[in-house]
Amino acid sequence: MAQANAHATAPRPPRVLVTRAPHQASPLVDALHAHGLRVVSVPTISLVPPDDNYIVLDREITVLDEYDWLLFTSANAVAVFVERLEDQAVPLSCGIASIGAATSKALRDAGFPVRLQAQTAVAESLAKSLLPHARGARMLFIRAEQGRDVLMETLTEAGAEVTLAPAYRTVIPTESTDRLRRELPTVDAITLTSSSAVHNLFALLDAAGLTLEPHVVLASIGPVTTASLKELGRVPTIEAKDASVLSLASAVANALRDRR
Repeated sequence: MAQANAHATAPRPPRVLVTRAPHQASPLVDALHAHGLRVVSVPTISLVPPDDNYIVLDREITVLDEYDWLLFTSANAVAVFVERLEDQAVPLSCGIASIGAATSKALRDAGFPVRLQAQTAVAESLAKSLLPHARGARMLFIRAEQGRDVLMETLTEAGAEVTLAPAYRTVIPTESTDRLRRELPTVDAITLTSSSAVHNLFALLDAAGLTLEPHVVLASIGPVTTASLKELGRVPTIEAKDASVLSLASAVANALRDRR
């Protein structure tokens, strides 16, 4: 009987809300599970084709031999590029630059060698790494339709010719409004892994008529995501030591453990 009572009164594992798109969520979900945390998924981002329906990307793929560098700042952009490249069967010979480990892994998994990877997974770091190669170089930047312009601006000022090729557009999944109403009261932490996730989360909160309770841990993956939170007047409870899902999961687990 004592064992049954102890089991009945055992505290429930903390619940963490993951805002990533379903196709991206698994590594973060696995990392959180490894720390003994329960996960609920409320995607704040859905990927759709860019407004030009790949016209620019498909056109530039046909002239890849004219470029010195391809630039990638997300694994999503890599996935779209690989799909469009296969459709056109164009050889690839230029250098490839990646913003971080996840993007580099997506490239290598697709069979593309990464010549340069940023020291930290932010656009400023990638721009700095590319500066010695910028003057006179032609670069194709494949990314989301919406995005920060710091990489393009820095490289253009350094003498590169940078062409932007949109690979996808992020939108808010409308079905997430009801899911957020249902799940938010049960969560102890929310993970945020991009600026889009931040803005879309608070748009969903407004649409659902919800507010965040003070006890909910807002967990940011890195400085860019943190800056987006601050733009909205929010300060993250924690920020991962480095911009990776493993570091983010560890930071969340530590923060929730300290609150027990």
